[in-house]
Amino acid sequence: MAYQDGKCVLLQDCGEPTVERAIARARDQVSKFANEELNIAVTGETGVGKSSLVNAIRGLKDTDDGTAPTGITQTTTKPTAYPHPTIPNVTIWDLPGTGGPGFKPKTYMKAVKFQTYDLFIIVSETRFRENDIVLAKEIREKKRNFYFVRTKIDRDVQEEMQKGVKEKETLQAIRKDCEKIVRELKSPPVFLITSRDQSRFDFQNLAETLETDLPELARTRRRRVLVLCLNVYISV
Repeated sequence: MAYQDGKCVLLQDCGEPTVERAIARARDQVSKFANEELNIAVTGETGVGKSSLVNAIRGLKDTDDGTAPTGITQTTTKPTAYPHPTIPNVTIWDLPGTGGPGFKPKTYMKAVKFQTYDLFIIVSETRFRENDIVLAKEIREKKRNFYFVRTKIDRDVQEEMQKGVKEKETLQAIRKDCEKIVRELKSPPVFLITSRDQSRFDFQNLAETLETDLPELARTRRRRVLVLCLNVYISV
């Protein structure tokens, strides 16, 4: 069994404290292959519109029944699961904000149990901040995929229009700035959206890209779990 810094690499990879728990988890995952489960995590700093995005992906308004709570204060204090509106085996997770109480950047991934999720959607407003980049780098190190979503774009467009700047020019400037920031992260997909109106900007592109990527996410999960199972059975 491989060790790194005195810790079992296998257990670190699967997120379980003992080999016995790792074996049980591996067997459980294999049994679920027939009904492939995929988990999409929506994350980012507190107050950037994560819960509104979760609701928008599900085709709901913030005021509808069964939505993720939204507000001017922190409303998400623990990872909360919501079903995808049309794909039964896909779950959208609303994660607490990075930097919030109990969720500091350095321990965030462990606190939210990163191994649960197949894809992360990192949400930001105004601009991608240091916490977003730190989070993205850690997600990349954990060999998970992610998107960047710049939200509340309608507000930015409106503010710039009052200065005489056209919508197209504002969008180009924001996209160029976002792509420059994430270039060091191997240029993950960047989407400019407003959760208030899903017909505007990149929202439909985000939804379509997510659905297109689901089969590859499922294949990646299978490979990850099969490697885990193989390593567990060989080690014992």
